[in-house]
Amino acid sequence: MSRPFIAVIGGGAAGSMAAIEIKRRLPHARVAVYEAGRRLLAKVSVTGGGRCNLTNSFSGVSSMEQVYPRGARLMKRLFRQFSHTDAYAWFEREGVQLVTQDDQCVFPRSQNAMEIVDTLMGLLRRLDVEIATGCRMDGLMPVSGGGYRIHFAAGTEVLADVVVVTTGGSPKDAGLDMFRRLSLAVEPPVPSLFSLCLPGHPLTGLMGTVVADTAVSIPGTRYRACGPLLVTHWGLSGPAMLKLSSHAARLLHERAYRTPVIVNWMGGVSEEAVADELSRLAASHPHKLVHSIFPLCFNSRLWAYFLQQARIAPETRWNGLDRKSLNRLVALLTGQQLQVDGKNRFKEEFVTCGGVALSNVDSSTLECRRLPGLYFAGEVLDVDAVTGGFNLQAAWTMGYVVGRSVGERG
Repeated sequence: MSRPFIAVIGGGAAGSMAAIEIKRRLPHARVAVYEAGRRLLAKVSVTGGGRCNLTNSFSGVSSMEQVYPRGARLMKRLFRQFSHTDAYAWFEREGVQLVTQDDQCVFPRSQNAMEIVDTLMGLLRRLDVEIATGCRMDGLMPVSGGGYRIHFAAGTEVLADVVVVTTGGSPKDAGLDMFRRLSLAVEPPVPSLFSLCLPGHPLTGLMGTVVADTAVSIPGTRYRACGPLLVTHWGLSGPAMLKLSSHAARLLHERAYRTPVIVNWMGGVSEEAVADELSRLAASHPHKLVHSIFPLCFNSRLWAYFLQQARIAPETRWNGLDRKSLNRLVALLTGQQLQVDGKNRFKEEFVTCGGVALSNVDSSTLECRRLPGLYFAGEVLDVDAVTGGFNLQAAWTMGYVVGRSVGERG
């Protein structure tokens, strides 16, 4: 029997999972991972602040569209083969103890991303998967009679029977040209998962302030997100803003990251409900100063900011607050409009939307429809997610599915 050669291009989460599952199913095959960087799984080692948010419990996720702005239908289909519960079980079988936080993010109990890296690297070595670093692919062509010629930037070439492309997201459109040369449809890449800037805005003076339950939206669009909001020295971040940036990635790119954003600081509660809450505060503390009694979801610094923006003197007593001032305060709390100008990369993570269009691949196997023996997995495809472990889960799922598909192909 001839020994097939399977080349995995990209040594991130999806590529490592694919290589492991291929080798498990085809132990006689030669499997090699080619990584452009100096080491495999570099991005995994820093995700989750170095703790590795490797998946999510999906509790409270009612539809894939909530967490996968692009690729939701594909992920729903692929989850039938390898879901978040399968990923949880997969890692625990390999000896990694996991813990689910209150926010439903799943981490290794050790809180150390290197445990995930070491586990995957150990599997690759034990399975005798070849590893080559410093190998950036810059050309891929089918060979007459079957297989593919892979050209690397250093000038070397290899011939492989099967190629699995897991090169990750390309921040520049030119990075997708090699796939265009194969006549594959591509979606131009744009950044996703970032915070937004408010240059010179007084809010930035409150950096470090967190409001646990907010709703943010872009007026005149369907884009809206809920969750904690963090005030930074450059603008707004936190889960709510990151979700909004992910869902509205293309729109924000088209607008050059200059757009109005509306913040409901009370978590989407209506003006009427907020007015009632403040009226109850006034009735319970009529002689207290407005700066000293306020909703528990705010700190004193942020409340002082709201009073200033609503033109209410902090020495005003609750029983002396007139209706117009109360209305201004309610309108501010439930629908403050802020003018965004610019974006800021989210910590060490960099996610793009765009890539190889999903129309190119079989939705059950991730094999290229036009080019048999060529597979895609991970962020190189036009699939991306909101923060919370969903991007890594997509990588595990797609890597596993490709490994299984290649194994069944033989």
